Amino acid sequence: MITCKFGGSSVGDGRRIQDVARIVAATNGRYGVGPVVVSAMSGVTDKLVEAATRAAAGEGDLFPATAEALWAQHQEAAEICLADAERRAQALAAIRRHLDTLVSLCRSIYVLGECTPRALDLVSGLGERMSIHLVAGALQEIGCPAEAVEATSCVVTSDRFGAAEPLWEDTRRCTRERLLPLLAKGITPVVTGFIGATKAGVPTTLGRGGSDYSGAIVGSALDAKEIWIWTDVNGVMTADPRIVPEARTLPEISYLEAAELSYFGAKVLHPKTVRPAIERAIPVRIKNTFEPEHPGTLIVSQPKPSTHAVKAITAIRNLSMITVEGRGMMGVPGIAAKVFTAVARAQVSVLMISQSSSEQNICLVIPQEATARALSALQANLAPELGEHDIERVDALSPVAIVAIVGAGMRGTPGVSGRAFTALGRAGINIIAIAQGSSEYNISFCVDQDRMAEAVRLIHAEFDLGTPNGHS
Repeated sequence: MITCKFGGSSVGDGRRIQDVARIVAATNGRYGVGPVVVSAMSGVTDKLVEAATRAAAGEGDLFPATAEALWAQHQEAAEICLADAERRAQALAAIRRHLDTLVSLCRSIYVLGECTPRALDLVSGLGERMSIHLVAGALQEIGCPAEAVEATSCVVTSDRFGAAEPLWEDTRRCTRERLLPLLAKGITPVVTGFIGATKAGVPTTLGRGGSDYSGAIVGSALDAKEIWIWTDVNGVMTADPRIVPEARTLPEISYLEAAELSYFGAKVLHPKTVRPAIERAIPVRIKNTFEPEHPGTLIVSQPKPSTHAVKAITAIRNLSMITVEGRGMMGVPGIAAKVFTAVARAQVSVLMISQSSSEQNICLVIPQEATARALSALQANLAPELGEHDIERVDALSPVAIVAIVGAGMRGTPGVSGRAFTALGRAGINIIAIAQGSSEYNISFCVDQDRMAEAVRLIHAEFDLGTPNGHS
């Protein structure tokens, strides 16, 4: 049994939904009937979130227009993928009910002038609740028994709205109780990605990008043979092909390599996706809906040996580097704790940390949009040290980018960082800060954003990643 998850681009319109149905039918025919997890149609979640947030801001005319635009989008898709008039009418009736819910919720948000995290979860999960009816209907159209299933009956989560976490034992039990009887009858469950519910049944979301996570959660709960994440690229690549045209698909990588790549900007996989798969040692395969015959990338615990110590290079742009510096920091306990406490209270995500061995400075790389918030929090929390001149400056440099070099083969291989930095030095690219974990799976460094693409290309070429059996 294979668990398949399809992203928003894969179910972007009626023809693509038909393609998804054909892919699922072929997969079921080869591996047995398995569950399908789907995202909202392209752009739907953004429109839903915008309708709710602008209703809270006092815009009472947007959400009815959004509901009608979404109705038109889903109706157009239904006309293409659901030829049977009765089946189409049933799917559209379910979609209409969800859009009526959207209008009711947004009207309440407008009256209150506030959109709580709980309300936003309810609104933002409506996209998946609509798309499952189209995908289930499209499967039925081609003779595959299917049933639309809301993950609120399967995925039991914490009540941290906007970024809920599964309660694993409850989720495994509920998922198996809900889906195994359908699978036993040869019925394909078409499950909403992205959403779950608390023990009390209150809808939650797993955070943006959480549909991949949902696919892995369902696959793990059912002990799937593999979890296939269907997207719009041919797997995990050695670099972003928009930056490096000669980038190629990696046939196999490890769970840890995938996690490092996803954390450092590779858009193919949500960072949390591999966690449920690791627990059950279930391989995850990244495949392309638009080129289904391509084998994609297989993510496993122990991939086949590779001649490449470095597997891939990825990068994150639009960042700032915050520096906290002062001679009075040397040997003073608690400074680092005060720094991290300040940014945590300001809810700022720290992507990279670098500290000099002299303890005279600490560098944090954060999203550029959080710069003012982080500086304000640090200056407030470190006011005594700034007043005593133990800390001399707290400032920001932006825009910068992180470039990350990832590969399990780097561990114990001497000279990897030397080769990378020499290649950059020859091109006159200055490295602002460096970080490497003890696992040696990743070397991350910060460069000026204007030189990021060039840095990625140079390192890709240095390690000959464009050829399957290059020299690294």
